Amino acid sequence: MVSNGSSPRPLVGITAYGERARYGVWDNAAVLLPRTYPDVVIAAGGVPVLLPPVLESAAAVDRLDAVVLAGGPDVGPDRYGASPHPRTGEPRPERDAAELAVLHRALERGIPVLGVCRGAQVLNVGLGGTLVQHVPDAVGHSGHNPSPGVFGTVEVALEPGSRVGAALGSTATVRCHHHQALDRLADGLVVTGRATDGLVEAVELADVPFVVGVQWHPEEDATDVRLMAALVTAAVTV
Repeated sequence: MVSNGSSPRPLVGITAYGERARYGVWDNAAVLLPRTYPDVVIAAGGVPVLLPPVLESAAAVDRLDAVVLAGGPDVGPDRYGASPHPRTGEPRPERDAAELAVLHRALERGIPVLGVCRGAQVLNVGLGGTLVQHVPDAVGHSGHNPSPGVFGTVEVALEPGSRVGAALGSTATVRCHHHQALDRLADGLVVTGRATDGLVEAVELADVPFVVGVQWHPEEDATDVRLMAALVTAAVTV
């Protein structure tokens, strides 16, 4: 942990994208992350540390107090023994491998983990679960992903006594942008939140202090840092 002069502030690793990007006079391969992620970690009392999509990022977990598995592109269906759906995006094998390594190292160390959108899917796949590759096929609408670059507003019912429920209450109005979702749950994961259409929106790993996955994007609401604050609090107390 690092000190702010009065109390330690936990180091929170956030997995990042590896994409081609344009900035200034440059157009090249870049490691990037929406600014909302580090901003909400800071607002919740943590210190953000970006983890690039390389296997070596797993070694950095030994110096961290918590990990956020960020949102992003589809997890490769080969990771859970499925053939690609026509609507499944281009695979990012380097990122898949890196995030799975980060996840497993965090679980080995027993430090808190928060999976956001894709991150919740990485959590499920990493523990042996599978994914729905195109949500409209399952629920009959596109409300969870209205259009590219647009977040949907989804009502989620949360389980009393769960970690997410303790942070947010019995219900939450959340911002979603996902066309994939959890299908068969991995052993040890329990559902702690569902949308009104029945889609799984939150899961937790049983019998550990704080390993949570949510299909929504808590970093997109700067006025509500309760879930990230719960992660930071867990990082201090674990």
